[in-house]
Amino acid sequence: MASESFEKPTVFQSEDPEKVLDLKDPLAAAGFEDPDAGKSAEERAEIDRKLLWQLDMRLVPWLSLLYLVSFLDRTNIGNAKIVGLQKDLNMTSAQYNATLTIFFVSYSVFEPLTNVLLKKLRPSIFIPCIMMAWGICMICMGFVKNYHGLMAVRWFLGLSEAGLFPGVGYFLSCWYKRSEFGVRMAIFFSAAALAGSFGGLLAAAIAKMHGVGGMKGWAWIFILEGLLTVIIGVASFWCVYDFPDQARFLSEIDRKRVLRRLAMDQQSSAEHEEFKMDYFWSSLKDWKTYTGAMIYMGADGSLYAFSLFVPTIISQLVSYSSIRAQLLSVPPYAAAAVMTVTVGFIADRTRQRGLCNMSVSILGIVGFSMLLGCESAGARYAGTFLGAMGIYPAIANTISWTSNNTEGVYKRGVSLGFIIGWGNLNGIVSSNIYRDADKPKFYPGHSVVLGYLVLFQFGGSVLQYILLRRENSKRRRGSETSGSKAWTRARSSCWVTRDRISFTHCEQRNNRMGRKGERSHIEI
Repeated sequence: MASESFEKPTVFQSEDPEKVLDLKDPLAAAGFEDPDAGKSAEERAEIDRKLLWQLDMRLVPWLSLLYLVSFLDRTNIGNAKIVGLQKDLNMTSAQYNATLTIFFVSYSVFEPLTNVLLKKLRPSIFIPCIMMAWGICMICMGFVKNYHGLMAVRWFLGLSEAGLFPGVGYFLSCWYKRSEFGVRMAIFFSAAALAGSFGGLLAAAIAKMHGVGGMKGWAWIFILEGLLTVIIGVASFWCVYDFPDQARFLSEIDRKRVLRRLAMDQQSSAEHEEFKMDYFWSSLKDWKTYTGAMIYMGADGSLYAFSLFVPTIISQLVSYSSIRAQLLSVPPYAAAAVMTVTVGFIADRTRQRGLCNMSVSILGIVGFSMLLGCESAGARYAGTFLGAMGIYPAIANTISWTSNNTEGVYKRGVSLGFIIGWGNLNGIVSSNIYRDADKPKFYPGHSVVLGYLVLFQFGGSVLQYILLRRENSKRRRGSETSGSKAWTRARSSCWVTRDRISFTHCEQRNNRMGRKGERSHIEI
């Protein structure tokens, strides 16, 4: 959307309570220069469309590729298992599950710290470095000889991958308006579903290298995919960019346009912030951090159980061969990728992310109910489709919902780190619920995933939706009962729609109400 012009002088309260300012363009007064002053609305709209397309082409495809590689590397152990990993390393079922668990311990513990490091070290340095680190870990996994070696490498894999998903979610939220962020995040996260789909095909092909160079087929899966990660990590030094005020692919005038459009959307991403511990404590005191963590817990626990074990689940439907099970895991992931992008698009247009979460969770609940209750292989295979379509869209939509309701670049980064870190801790549970002793029905595993989906629906999404509606009602009542004439005039420029909110005016109003950084509306 093009930047709004202010046709009439707008009155708002200055820092001096006795002084009222009349300004043609309050954003310019706040330091957000309008480089397109004097242009018509049609010209502004065309400039904005071209700018948004430029951002999309530079940011989204490469970052999506990085996440595809990341998810491929953390879940390909499930593909390796059904081509002999567990047997060749003489691991029990409990030991195999422990190698899955150790990844999530280091991954979750270090996630809350990574967004601060991303901001301090710059994305163009931080992201390529962690990619190269986990690529080396992947290569090392191909050379392990026993359970203990695999455990050590999986620990370092979790440590090095910890910064990517929360970092990219935070990074994209600093580039796009709230009405644009959801579908971009959905496209980014759809790479996880594509990784599952692509991973099955790739693993089926690589496994045929069994015996080449005296290496097992599962070892080649780790080595070749690790080499690919290292190569992409090196290329990322040139293909990953920094935050809007430093991005080298933008001209000076386009940087001003990006910062101004963020300011028009009332985002503090447009401002220069220095880290303070106040942001950390503010995140911990915000109830949305805890409801967001509950939602993400239900979504992420389901996600990791599904992605780590779907080849195993499918292989047990009618005792499929390992290669056929790999190939049959492709269609459910492809359906999940399409559903993820569709839900992201709908959520951006309707601004009803809570209702979108509740809707997709019903698909997941039905899918895992089918896995639990149906006897025929066809019906249970259909359940994997519904399960995937109910789980994957929920992740991206929850991240967008959290980001859009958390103001301030550092507070947003800390909140996302905590929420995603807490969600990923549930990978520890997910790694241990599908046991060989429960073949072929896997009733305990399916029941736990179903419980996670119910928690996601009622313990998180429904609860946060109700609380956000109450919060918006309170803010509306607060605006209606204000006795300040200047405050009322300022308010009129803020409460137009959730898409069009004057950054400067709302900041003035919120400062006077003692709620610095809050928006007049929050997304439900």
